[in-house]
Amino acid sequence: MGGSRGRLINLSDRNLAVSFIDEAIQNGARQSRACQELNISERTYTRWKNPQTPMEDQRPLAKRPVPANKLSREEQLEILEIVTSDTYKSLPPSQIVPRLADEEGRYLASESTFYRVLREENMQHHRGRTSKPQTRPISTHKATGPNQVWMWDITWLPSGAKGFYYYLYLILDLYSRKIVGWEIWPEESAENASILVKKAVVSEGCLNRTQPLILHSDNGSPMKGAALLETLYKLGVATSRSRPRVSNDNAYAESIFRTVKYRPDYPYKGFSDIDKAREWVLNFTRFYNYEHRHSGLNQLTPVQRHSGISEQIFANRIAVYQAAKDKNPNRWSRNIRDWSLPDVVWLNPERTEVLMLDSLEEA
Repeated sequence: MGGSRGRLINLSDRNLAVSFIDEAIQNGARQSRACQELNISERTYTRWKNPQTPMEDQRPLAKRPVPANKLSREEQLEILEIVTSDTYKSLPPSQIVPRLADEEGRYLASESTFYRVLREENMQHHRGRTSKPQTRPISTHKATGPNQVWMWDITWLPSGAKGFYYYLYLILDLYSRKIVGWEIWPEESAENASILVKKAVVSEGCLNRTQPLILHSDNGSPMKGAALLETLYKLGVATSRSRPRVSNDNAYAESIFRTVKYRPDYPYKGFSDIDKAREWVLNFTRFYNYEHRHSGLNQLTPVQRHSGISEQIFANRIAVYQAAKDKNPNRWSRNIRDWSLPDVVWLNPERTEVLMLDSLEEA
């Protein structure tokens, strides 16, 4: 329950907490331990159980004296007159208060008090002619298997000539982190992106699916071009994009580009020509998909996860580790390493999903 001290807990939640603790005690749990699991004190539990004590929280019903420094109604009306005047109607209180002091030698109240009065009068809205700030929802997707959610992006690869670059287009599978498609071209365009997506969809056998494949990207012009959108529509691929000017909504794609450019053999001084760049990325892709033990996959390769043999590999690791522990138990202070992976992988999980996953792991 996250702690009851200082926080209002409604009647239904109190009754539910009492029933949970009663059930735990009946099943043999200690009262102190049951209360601790719900993060309430035994004294609170006893008070909630007492029939002489009202179950409803009495704090909202308490009658409190009016603060001596509270603004009078006349002072509130004066503030409202100021903020709705032609001079100040487009300004926030953070500018109104100092301007009153500078230009008129007046001080009515603090900026926070101005804001509070506006909220109480339901006037704390966007002011002025500028567009109202927008909160865009984050693109949240989950994958329970390969080829359900893909992510793609474009990065620069240096050439031998200063200021000239090749462009690496790369598609990554969310569930397995496998590189399912890549191409290198001398320019960015939606036409090039559509070619890449077609090849990846065909090579991964993603045509004629009952559940549409999701392709996530940022908001670059190649990602929103008509040629790519038409191709995605024909292939039955659903689009998903990052929030404008948010750099971490496509973190997995950004991460693999870092892996690319920090390989020991990466030619940071530049590729002599586009064929050399393609040859290097081909070798990297083979290494990454088939040899690279990914920390996010509990040291599986992306192909092992993508092909569905991860459980077999984990079972073998568990057997090897358990045999080592049985042979020298004095060298092991705890259980063997947890060789497993969650069945669900999230792209940009919302806070509720993160908390749910944490609670499942703790359980």
